[in-house]
Amino acid sequence: MSDLTPTPAVSTHENHPSQPCDADNLRNTTSFFLPPASPDTRSQSDAPVVRPLLPEGEAILQPPMDNTPNDAPVDAPHRIPNLGHALLFLAITGLFLFLTQLLILGFAHPSAIGNKASAISSIPPKLLIGTEALTYILTLAISWFIFPLLWKRPFTTGIDANPDAARRNALRLIPLGLTLSFAVQAISSVIAIPKDIPMDDFFRTPSDVWLVTLFGVLIAPLFEEILFRGFLLPAVAIAYDWLSLPRTPAARDFWNSNNKISTPAFVFSAVFTSILFALLHGQQTAFTWPVILLLFCVSLILSAVRIRLRSVLASTLIHASYNFTIFLTAFIATGGYRHLDRMNR
Repeated sequence: MSDLTPTPAVSTHENHPSQPCDADNLRNTTSFFLPPASPDTRSQSDAPVVRPLLPEGEAILQPPMDNTPNDAPVDAPHRIPNLGHALLFLAITGLFLFLTQLLILGFAHPSAIGNKASAISSIPPKLLIGTEALTYILTLAISWFIFPLLWKRPFTTGIDANPDAARRNALRLIPLGLTLSFAVQAISSVIAIPKDIPMDDFFRTPSDVWLVTLFGVLIAPLFEEILFRGFLLPAVAIAYDWLSLPRTPAARDFWNSNNKISTPAFVFSAVFTSILFALLHGQQTAFTWPVILLLFCVSLILSAVRIRLRSVLASTLIHASYNFTIFLTAFIATGGYRHLDRMNR
């Protein structure tokens, strides 16, 4: 396994009576750009720890890091989120999806609750989108309180949200999402797609399309990135490293002494989760395989950005920009969603 975390440096504080002012200025300037000292080194010095201030866009050049920040409470290192955490997140999502759909069926088709599968297809698109949006919101709300109890750290820290990296690189990430979306749409335009696909059901009325637009730009990208890049990506990588670990005492000691994730593990996890991501969205296009391949490539790019910037919100920004471009194209093509018949193939 490769060490993916930069080694902390130490700011020294030596006394030079002949040039006290210049020496102090030099030390302060130097310590401003140095990473914080490690816990063992800090015990040897009373100097304050100063975190480095990265210039605009520098984070995108940094190597991947372990999924658990080094400024976590000083205890035995542990890797999060693991597969158990990811499965718990999926279980919470499934439970809320079941309950919300059951609730919707109770109001829309009370007599059809026993035949839930066939009744769902007859639910209006507005209710289906509302059900999914409510499920996502409730899942994130519950997770916000449950997982910090398991991780002993905030939810945003555990999933590596890192809003600072997303903010610093926003001027790169948003154009990347727009360009990626235009490219995928251009390639999709020459692909033979079935005349009637499930996604068309959500583009029947202007109100349906507006609801899908808000959901697809504001809620779905955040939830999907937290699921795929926040939970599944590190969880699968951790499992990969564990399964490839030699069954020796030295290897186990190394595993228990750090929380690093190896580069091969990240590569495998990015490919595996991108397959899941593409298949999840494949149903919307009736599993048109060229489109699924495009979505797989999009997911790989999202995973690479998340790993490089150590930020789930960075990949979320690209994802939201990508979806926004799709709806913007549809908005322009249909005259502000007033002529949806123009979308018919």
